[in-house]
Amino acid sequence: MTSNVVSIDVNGSVSDVIETIDKTRHDGFPVVSGDEVVGYISARDLISVPHTTPIRQIMSRHLIVADPEMSVNDAARVIFRSGIQKLPVINEKNILLGIISNTDVIRSQIEHVSPEKVYGFISTLKQLYSIEPVLKRGHIEVHDLLPTQKKIYEDELEGRIYEIKQGLAEPIIVVKRPGRKILVDGHHRAIAAKRLGIDSLDAYIIEIKEDIELGLERTARAQNLQSLDDIEVLDYAHHPLMAITHRLVRNI
Repeated sequence: MTSNVVSIDVNGSVSDVIETIDKTRHDGFPVVSGDEVVGYISARDLISVPHTTPIRQIMSRHLIVADPEMSVNDAARVIFRSGIQKLPVINEKNILLGIISNTDVIRSQIEHVSPEKVYGFISTLKQLYSIEPVLKRGHIEVHDLLPTQKKIYEDELEGRIYEIKQGLAEPIIVVKRPGRKILVDGHHRAIAAKRLGIDSLDAYIIEIKEDIELGLERTARAQNLQSLDDIEVLDYAHHPLMAITHRLVRNI
């Protein structure tokens, strides 16, 4: 969730909401009385309403809210099944703690690292190379990483930068073998850390004692990848799926 929430005082008017929209570019806000959430106001609630109208007259009072212990998956179900865009997070006293948006939910699923993903990769290494990797958790130096992905996307990178600033970034996955630290998963997070001047990231470190070249390293060499500086950051408009979408639109 985002902890630094922009809210509107229940004693304000429509003009206060319009001013806040202009300042923040957000389209909706929890309405609070002190720290307690008492409603929600969105841009669509302001249509054809005089600027002097008190917020308490037009705000939504029947709120769908989240408990701070709710899982991301449950929050996603609530957001998508109810059709809302933002889900205020409150405690048992209705005190506003944060807010979750549909964008936050989507971002949480991009580059999502699960134990199954890590152990699945270890299982693949065992089968391919007849080795016994050891899994550890720790911090890894970003500048030492050998990337294995040629391109990343600016919009997703912005999401990873936001998550790192908020302390929400998931661990990257790295294979550490003699002389090499190979980045398996988390290229957007690694570049985000580099842009922020962060030297190390939390990581699942898969250690291999054998001095063998992995297929991932051959892939990196084929793409002329030697460091994170070799990764190309693309605007979302150049995403291959966008090209397909534009082509389909033109053909309709």
